[in-house]
Amino acid sequence: MNLQDGLSQPQRGRAVLVIVSGIAMAVMDGSIVNLALPGIARELSAPASQAIWVVNAYQIASLVMLLPLAALGDRLGYRRVYLVGMLLFVLSSVLAMLADSLLMLTAARALQGLGAAGIMSVNTALVRLIYPSARLGRGMALNSMVVATSAMAGPAVAAAILSVGSWPWLFALNLPLGLLTLWMGRRDLPANPPRTEAAPQFSLIDVLLNVLMFTLVFIGAEQLGVRGAAAQSAAPLGWALLVAGVAVGVVYLRRQWHLAAPLFPLDLLRIPVFALSMGSSLGAFCAQMLAFLSLPFLLLEVQGRTHMAAGLILTAWPLATVLVAPIAGRLIGRYPAGWLGGIGMVVFACGLLLVGLRPEHATSLDMAWRLALCGAGFALFQSPNNHTIVTSAPLQRSGAASGMLGTARLTGQTLGAVMLAAIYAVWNQHDGRGETIALFLAAACALLAGVSSSLRVRAGR
Repeated sequence: MNLQDGLSQPQRGRAVLVIVSGIAMAVMDGSIVNLALPGIARELSAPASQAIWVVNAYQIASLVMLLPLAALGDRLGYRRVYLVGMLLFVLSSVLAMLADSLLMLTAARALQGLGAAGIMSVNTALVRLIYPSARLGRGMALNSMVVATSAMAGPAVAAAILSVGSWPWLFALNLPLGLLTLWMGRRDLPANPPRTEAAPQFSLIDVLLNVLMFTLVFIGAEQLGVRGAAAQSAAPLGWALLVAGVAVGVVYLRRQWHLAAPLFPLDLLRIPVFALSMGSSLGAFCAQMLAFLSLPFLLLEVQGRTHMAAGLILTAWPLATVLVAPIAGRLIGRYPAGWLGGIGMVVFACGLLLVGLRPEHATSLDMAWRLALCGAGFALFQSPNNHTIVTSAPLQRSGAASGMLGTARLTGQTLGAVMLAAIYAVWNQHDGRGETIALFLAAACALLAGVSSSLRVRAGR
């Protein structure tokens, strides 16, 4: 069997189920504990300012290890990295369930983030090996749909679990699904194609520089944004950490500059289509996170809706994504991906603007169709954009492309969260003004992403 032409049925169907299950768990666990943070802080006798590290530990561990594990996948095999990541994800979920202190829970979440990085770093590289080239667009559409719906579903799933049980049960969900995914993955995931060139170098120093750069930038941004909203004294430390992160990044990228297959894939960023697609992804996920985080405040605090009513309204977004993503997958290859992504981002921006310009006494239907427009636009953008990112890279660098796709998503989401925290540092009354500004800023980010996407058409993509 030629792996470049994908897997044959029924193995392909089983492998797709493994990929879908893994990415759903990894993405959902990034937000599933948010609603439980007050309860976790009370039960473990910890201040809320420290409990937030239950979330941050997962995000940082995922972000800093995406590129190293993607490079390891290029070298040792995507299947092996994926399965080890899944095993660590399951074991750390058990540790999180049994945690009796905030320190133990935070450590377990960091290990869980490391496992998630193993899953996410090679996810789209495996999709490229699973699907025949003629059907790869549909595979990317399914993958994009699962990522988008899982990100939105995290709080809803958490609310359902917390309504009948305590916070450790949030992690219990990973055990049966994770073990089933491990068992199926060992049998059905494909191996890497034979190499026609030397394996990429894997330097421990570069891994440490990558970890340090992203960690300093993440914590610095968190200090300036989230903590800066409550204490101006956080600003000097935040700026110092950001400057240190940039300095480390300069040293790191100088070391990577002349390598044929660098850990930070500068070789891929020299491909104009790849670079424009990454810029589009960064802007799109920044806009998405600005909207995701501001909408609950808008619906609950400004409009005074119940949690149930707000949840039902928010469901319009992922529902539209589920409906439009398969259509977007079928359009890939028929029309330039740059135009599809550009149109998708314009639709997304229009939805965000319409939410920002909502009627003063907006009904549930008024809000739902606007959010559905957002979900439809994002779905039309994401699948063609991800398809371009993966296919514009050489097959032997699929892991690096996959790692960069995840890095752009997490970096964009982090940037969006920091931007919202900065907005709330100025407009913190939750009277609708801060939320409206956040939505307008999200629309601007979406339009920039659309421009970046449309520029790819010059390169025939």
